[in-house]
Amino acid sequence: MPTPFLSRLLRAGLRPLVALSLAGAAGVALAVTPGEAAPEVQLQGPGGPVQLAALRGKLVYLDFWASWCGPCKQSFPWMNEMQAKYGPQGLQVVAVSVDARPADAEKFLAEVPAHFTIAFDPKGQSPKTYAIKGMPTSVLIGPDGKVIQVHSGFRADERAALEQAIVQALPKR
Repeated sequence: MPTPFLSRLLRAGLRPLVALSLAGAAGVALAVTPGEAAPEVQLQGPGGPVQLAALRGKLVYLDFWASWCGPCKQSFPWMNEMQAKYGPQGLQVVAVSVDARPADAEKFLAEVPAHFTIAFDPKGQSPKTYAIKGMPTSVLIGPDGKVIQVHSGFRADERAALEQAIVQALPKR
């Protein structure tokens, strides 16, 4: 039987995050490590299926976010900028909503537009696979499908370093 606090979290639509926390506490979550192959994700987005395998050959900035996350809201304009600036050179930003209710994510997106690929994971399976512990968390995946970098949080003073990691990892032409 869940505690009153846990019950409130579940009712608030935070089921994926609670599941992540419980899985992590049980030692179930698998961490991703730079240099290893990025686990495949197959999700649904507003434009249809979203599969990492289909993006092989591109640099992928995979971002896990939630509608209730303040830093996530701050990261969206930056991700729009990165997609516009580096998309022609092979970058593909993919942002995965972990909201239990897709309507919450859709409301967020109505206020904070995304000019990049959006995917929904209301069951929280992909963040569990990637051992995501907080929002936002980004995973930079090289054109070869291997993890380059994992970054938790989003702060203004980290933007330059994140952009530099993208620039260094762009596919060579």
